[in-house]
Amino acid sequence: MLSAGQRTELADSLWRAERDRAPIPPLVRTNPDIDTVDAYEIQLINIRRRAGEVVGHKVGLSSPVMQRMMGVDEPDYGHLLSAMRLAEDEPLDAGAYCYPRVEVEVAFLLSEDLPPDVDEEGVLSRTEALIPAIELIDSRITDWRISIADTIADNASSAGFVLGQERDDPSRLDPRAIDAVLHRNGEVVERGRSDAVLGDPTTAVAWLAAKIAAFGVRLRAGNVVLPGSCTRAIDLRPGDAFRADFSGIGSVGLVAKP
Repeated sequence: MLSAGQRTELADSLWRAERDRAPIPPLVRTNPDIDTVDAYEIQLINIRRRAGEVVGHKVGLSSPVMQRMMGVDEPDYGHLLSAMRLAEDEPLDAGAYCYPRVEVEVAFLLSEDLPPDVDEEGVLSRTEALIPAIELIDSRITDWRISIADTIADNASSAGFVLGQERDDPSRLDPRAIDAVLHRNGEVVERGRSDAVLGDPTTAVAWLAAKIAAFGVRLRAGNVVLPGSCTRAIDLRPGDAFRADFSGIGSVGLVAKP
């Protein structure tokens, strides 16, 4: 466990790394006593000083493979801010990030607040729509050499998100059986299915509702939740044009400037 001063110092380091696009060594290298509670508190320090309001959350490490790689037995989470929302028709500057990658996700738009003890059925009954989404992830840690504490402190490696135009009623399809295909510059680079996320992406949303309650936070009506990626992450390069197609819920795109 770190002191309040150590947490602030590490939060400052991550803030400068993102601002200056200058990645830093893993936090665990210089602070081996850091734990996940420290990491979430570091994340919150930087969230409080960011521009924009919190409009939702993302879940990371939502596949068993990623959890084994990190040596953990549960996912992690980060915050989504209004300033992180990207537009399909506005190319982004890949050079504004350290190591940008894209992930394919089925986003949940909540119609009601979620109680901490919500189950999968409760998540679906309180979901207004399922939305095709791409999350832009990035790491302010050198070469993505991250431990679980590093990625949590770094807002679960989140950098931005873009939502498609379609809004689909979750009662009309199985959220576990949505196929996803990711294209980069017209070529298929990844395929996946929504059940890659803990077997059911609604399970990830229910986990998130319980987890953030421990920090005095609730998932609110109107929030967007990104439950985890259907595919592996793909590097984003200058000039890349991505399109993710989802069975039953439409598509979404993300373009980088040359």
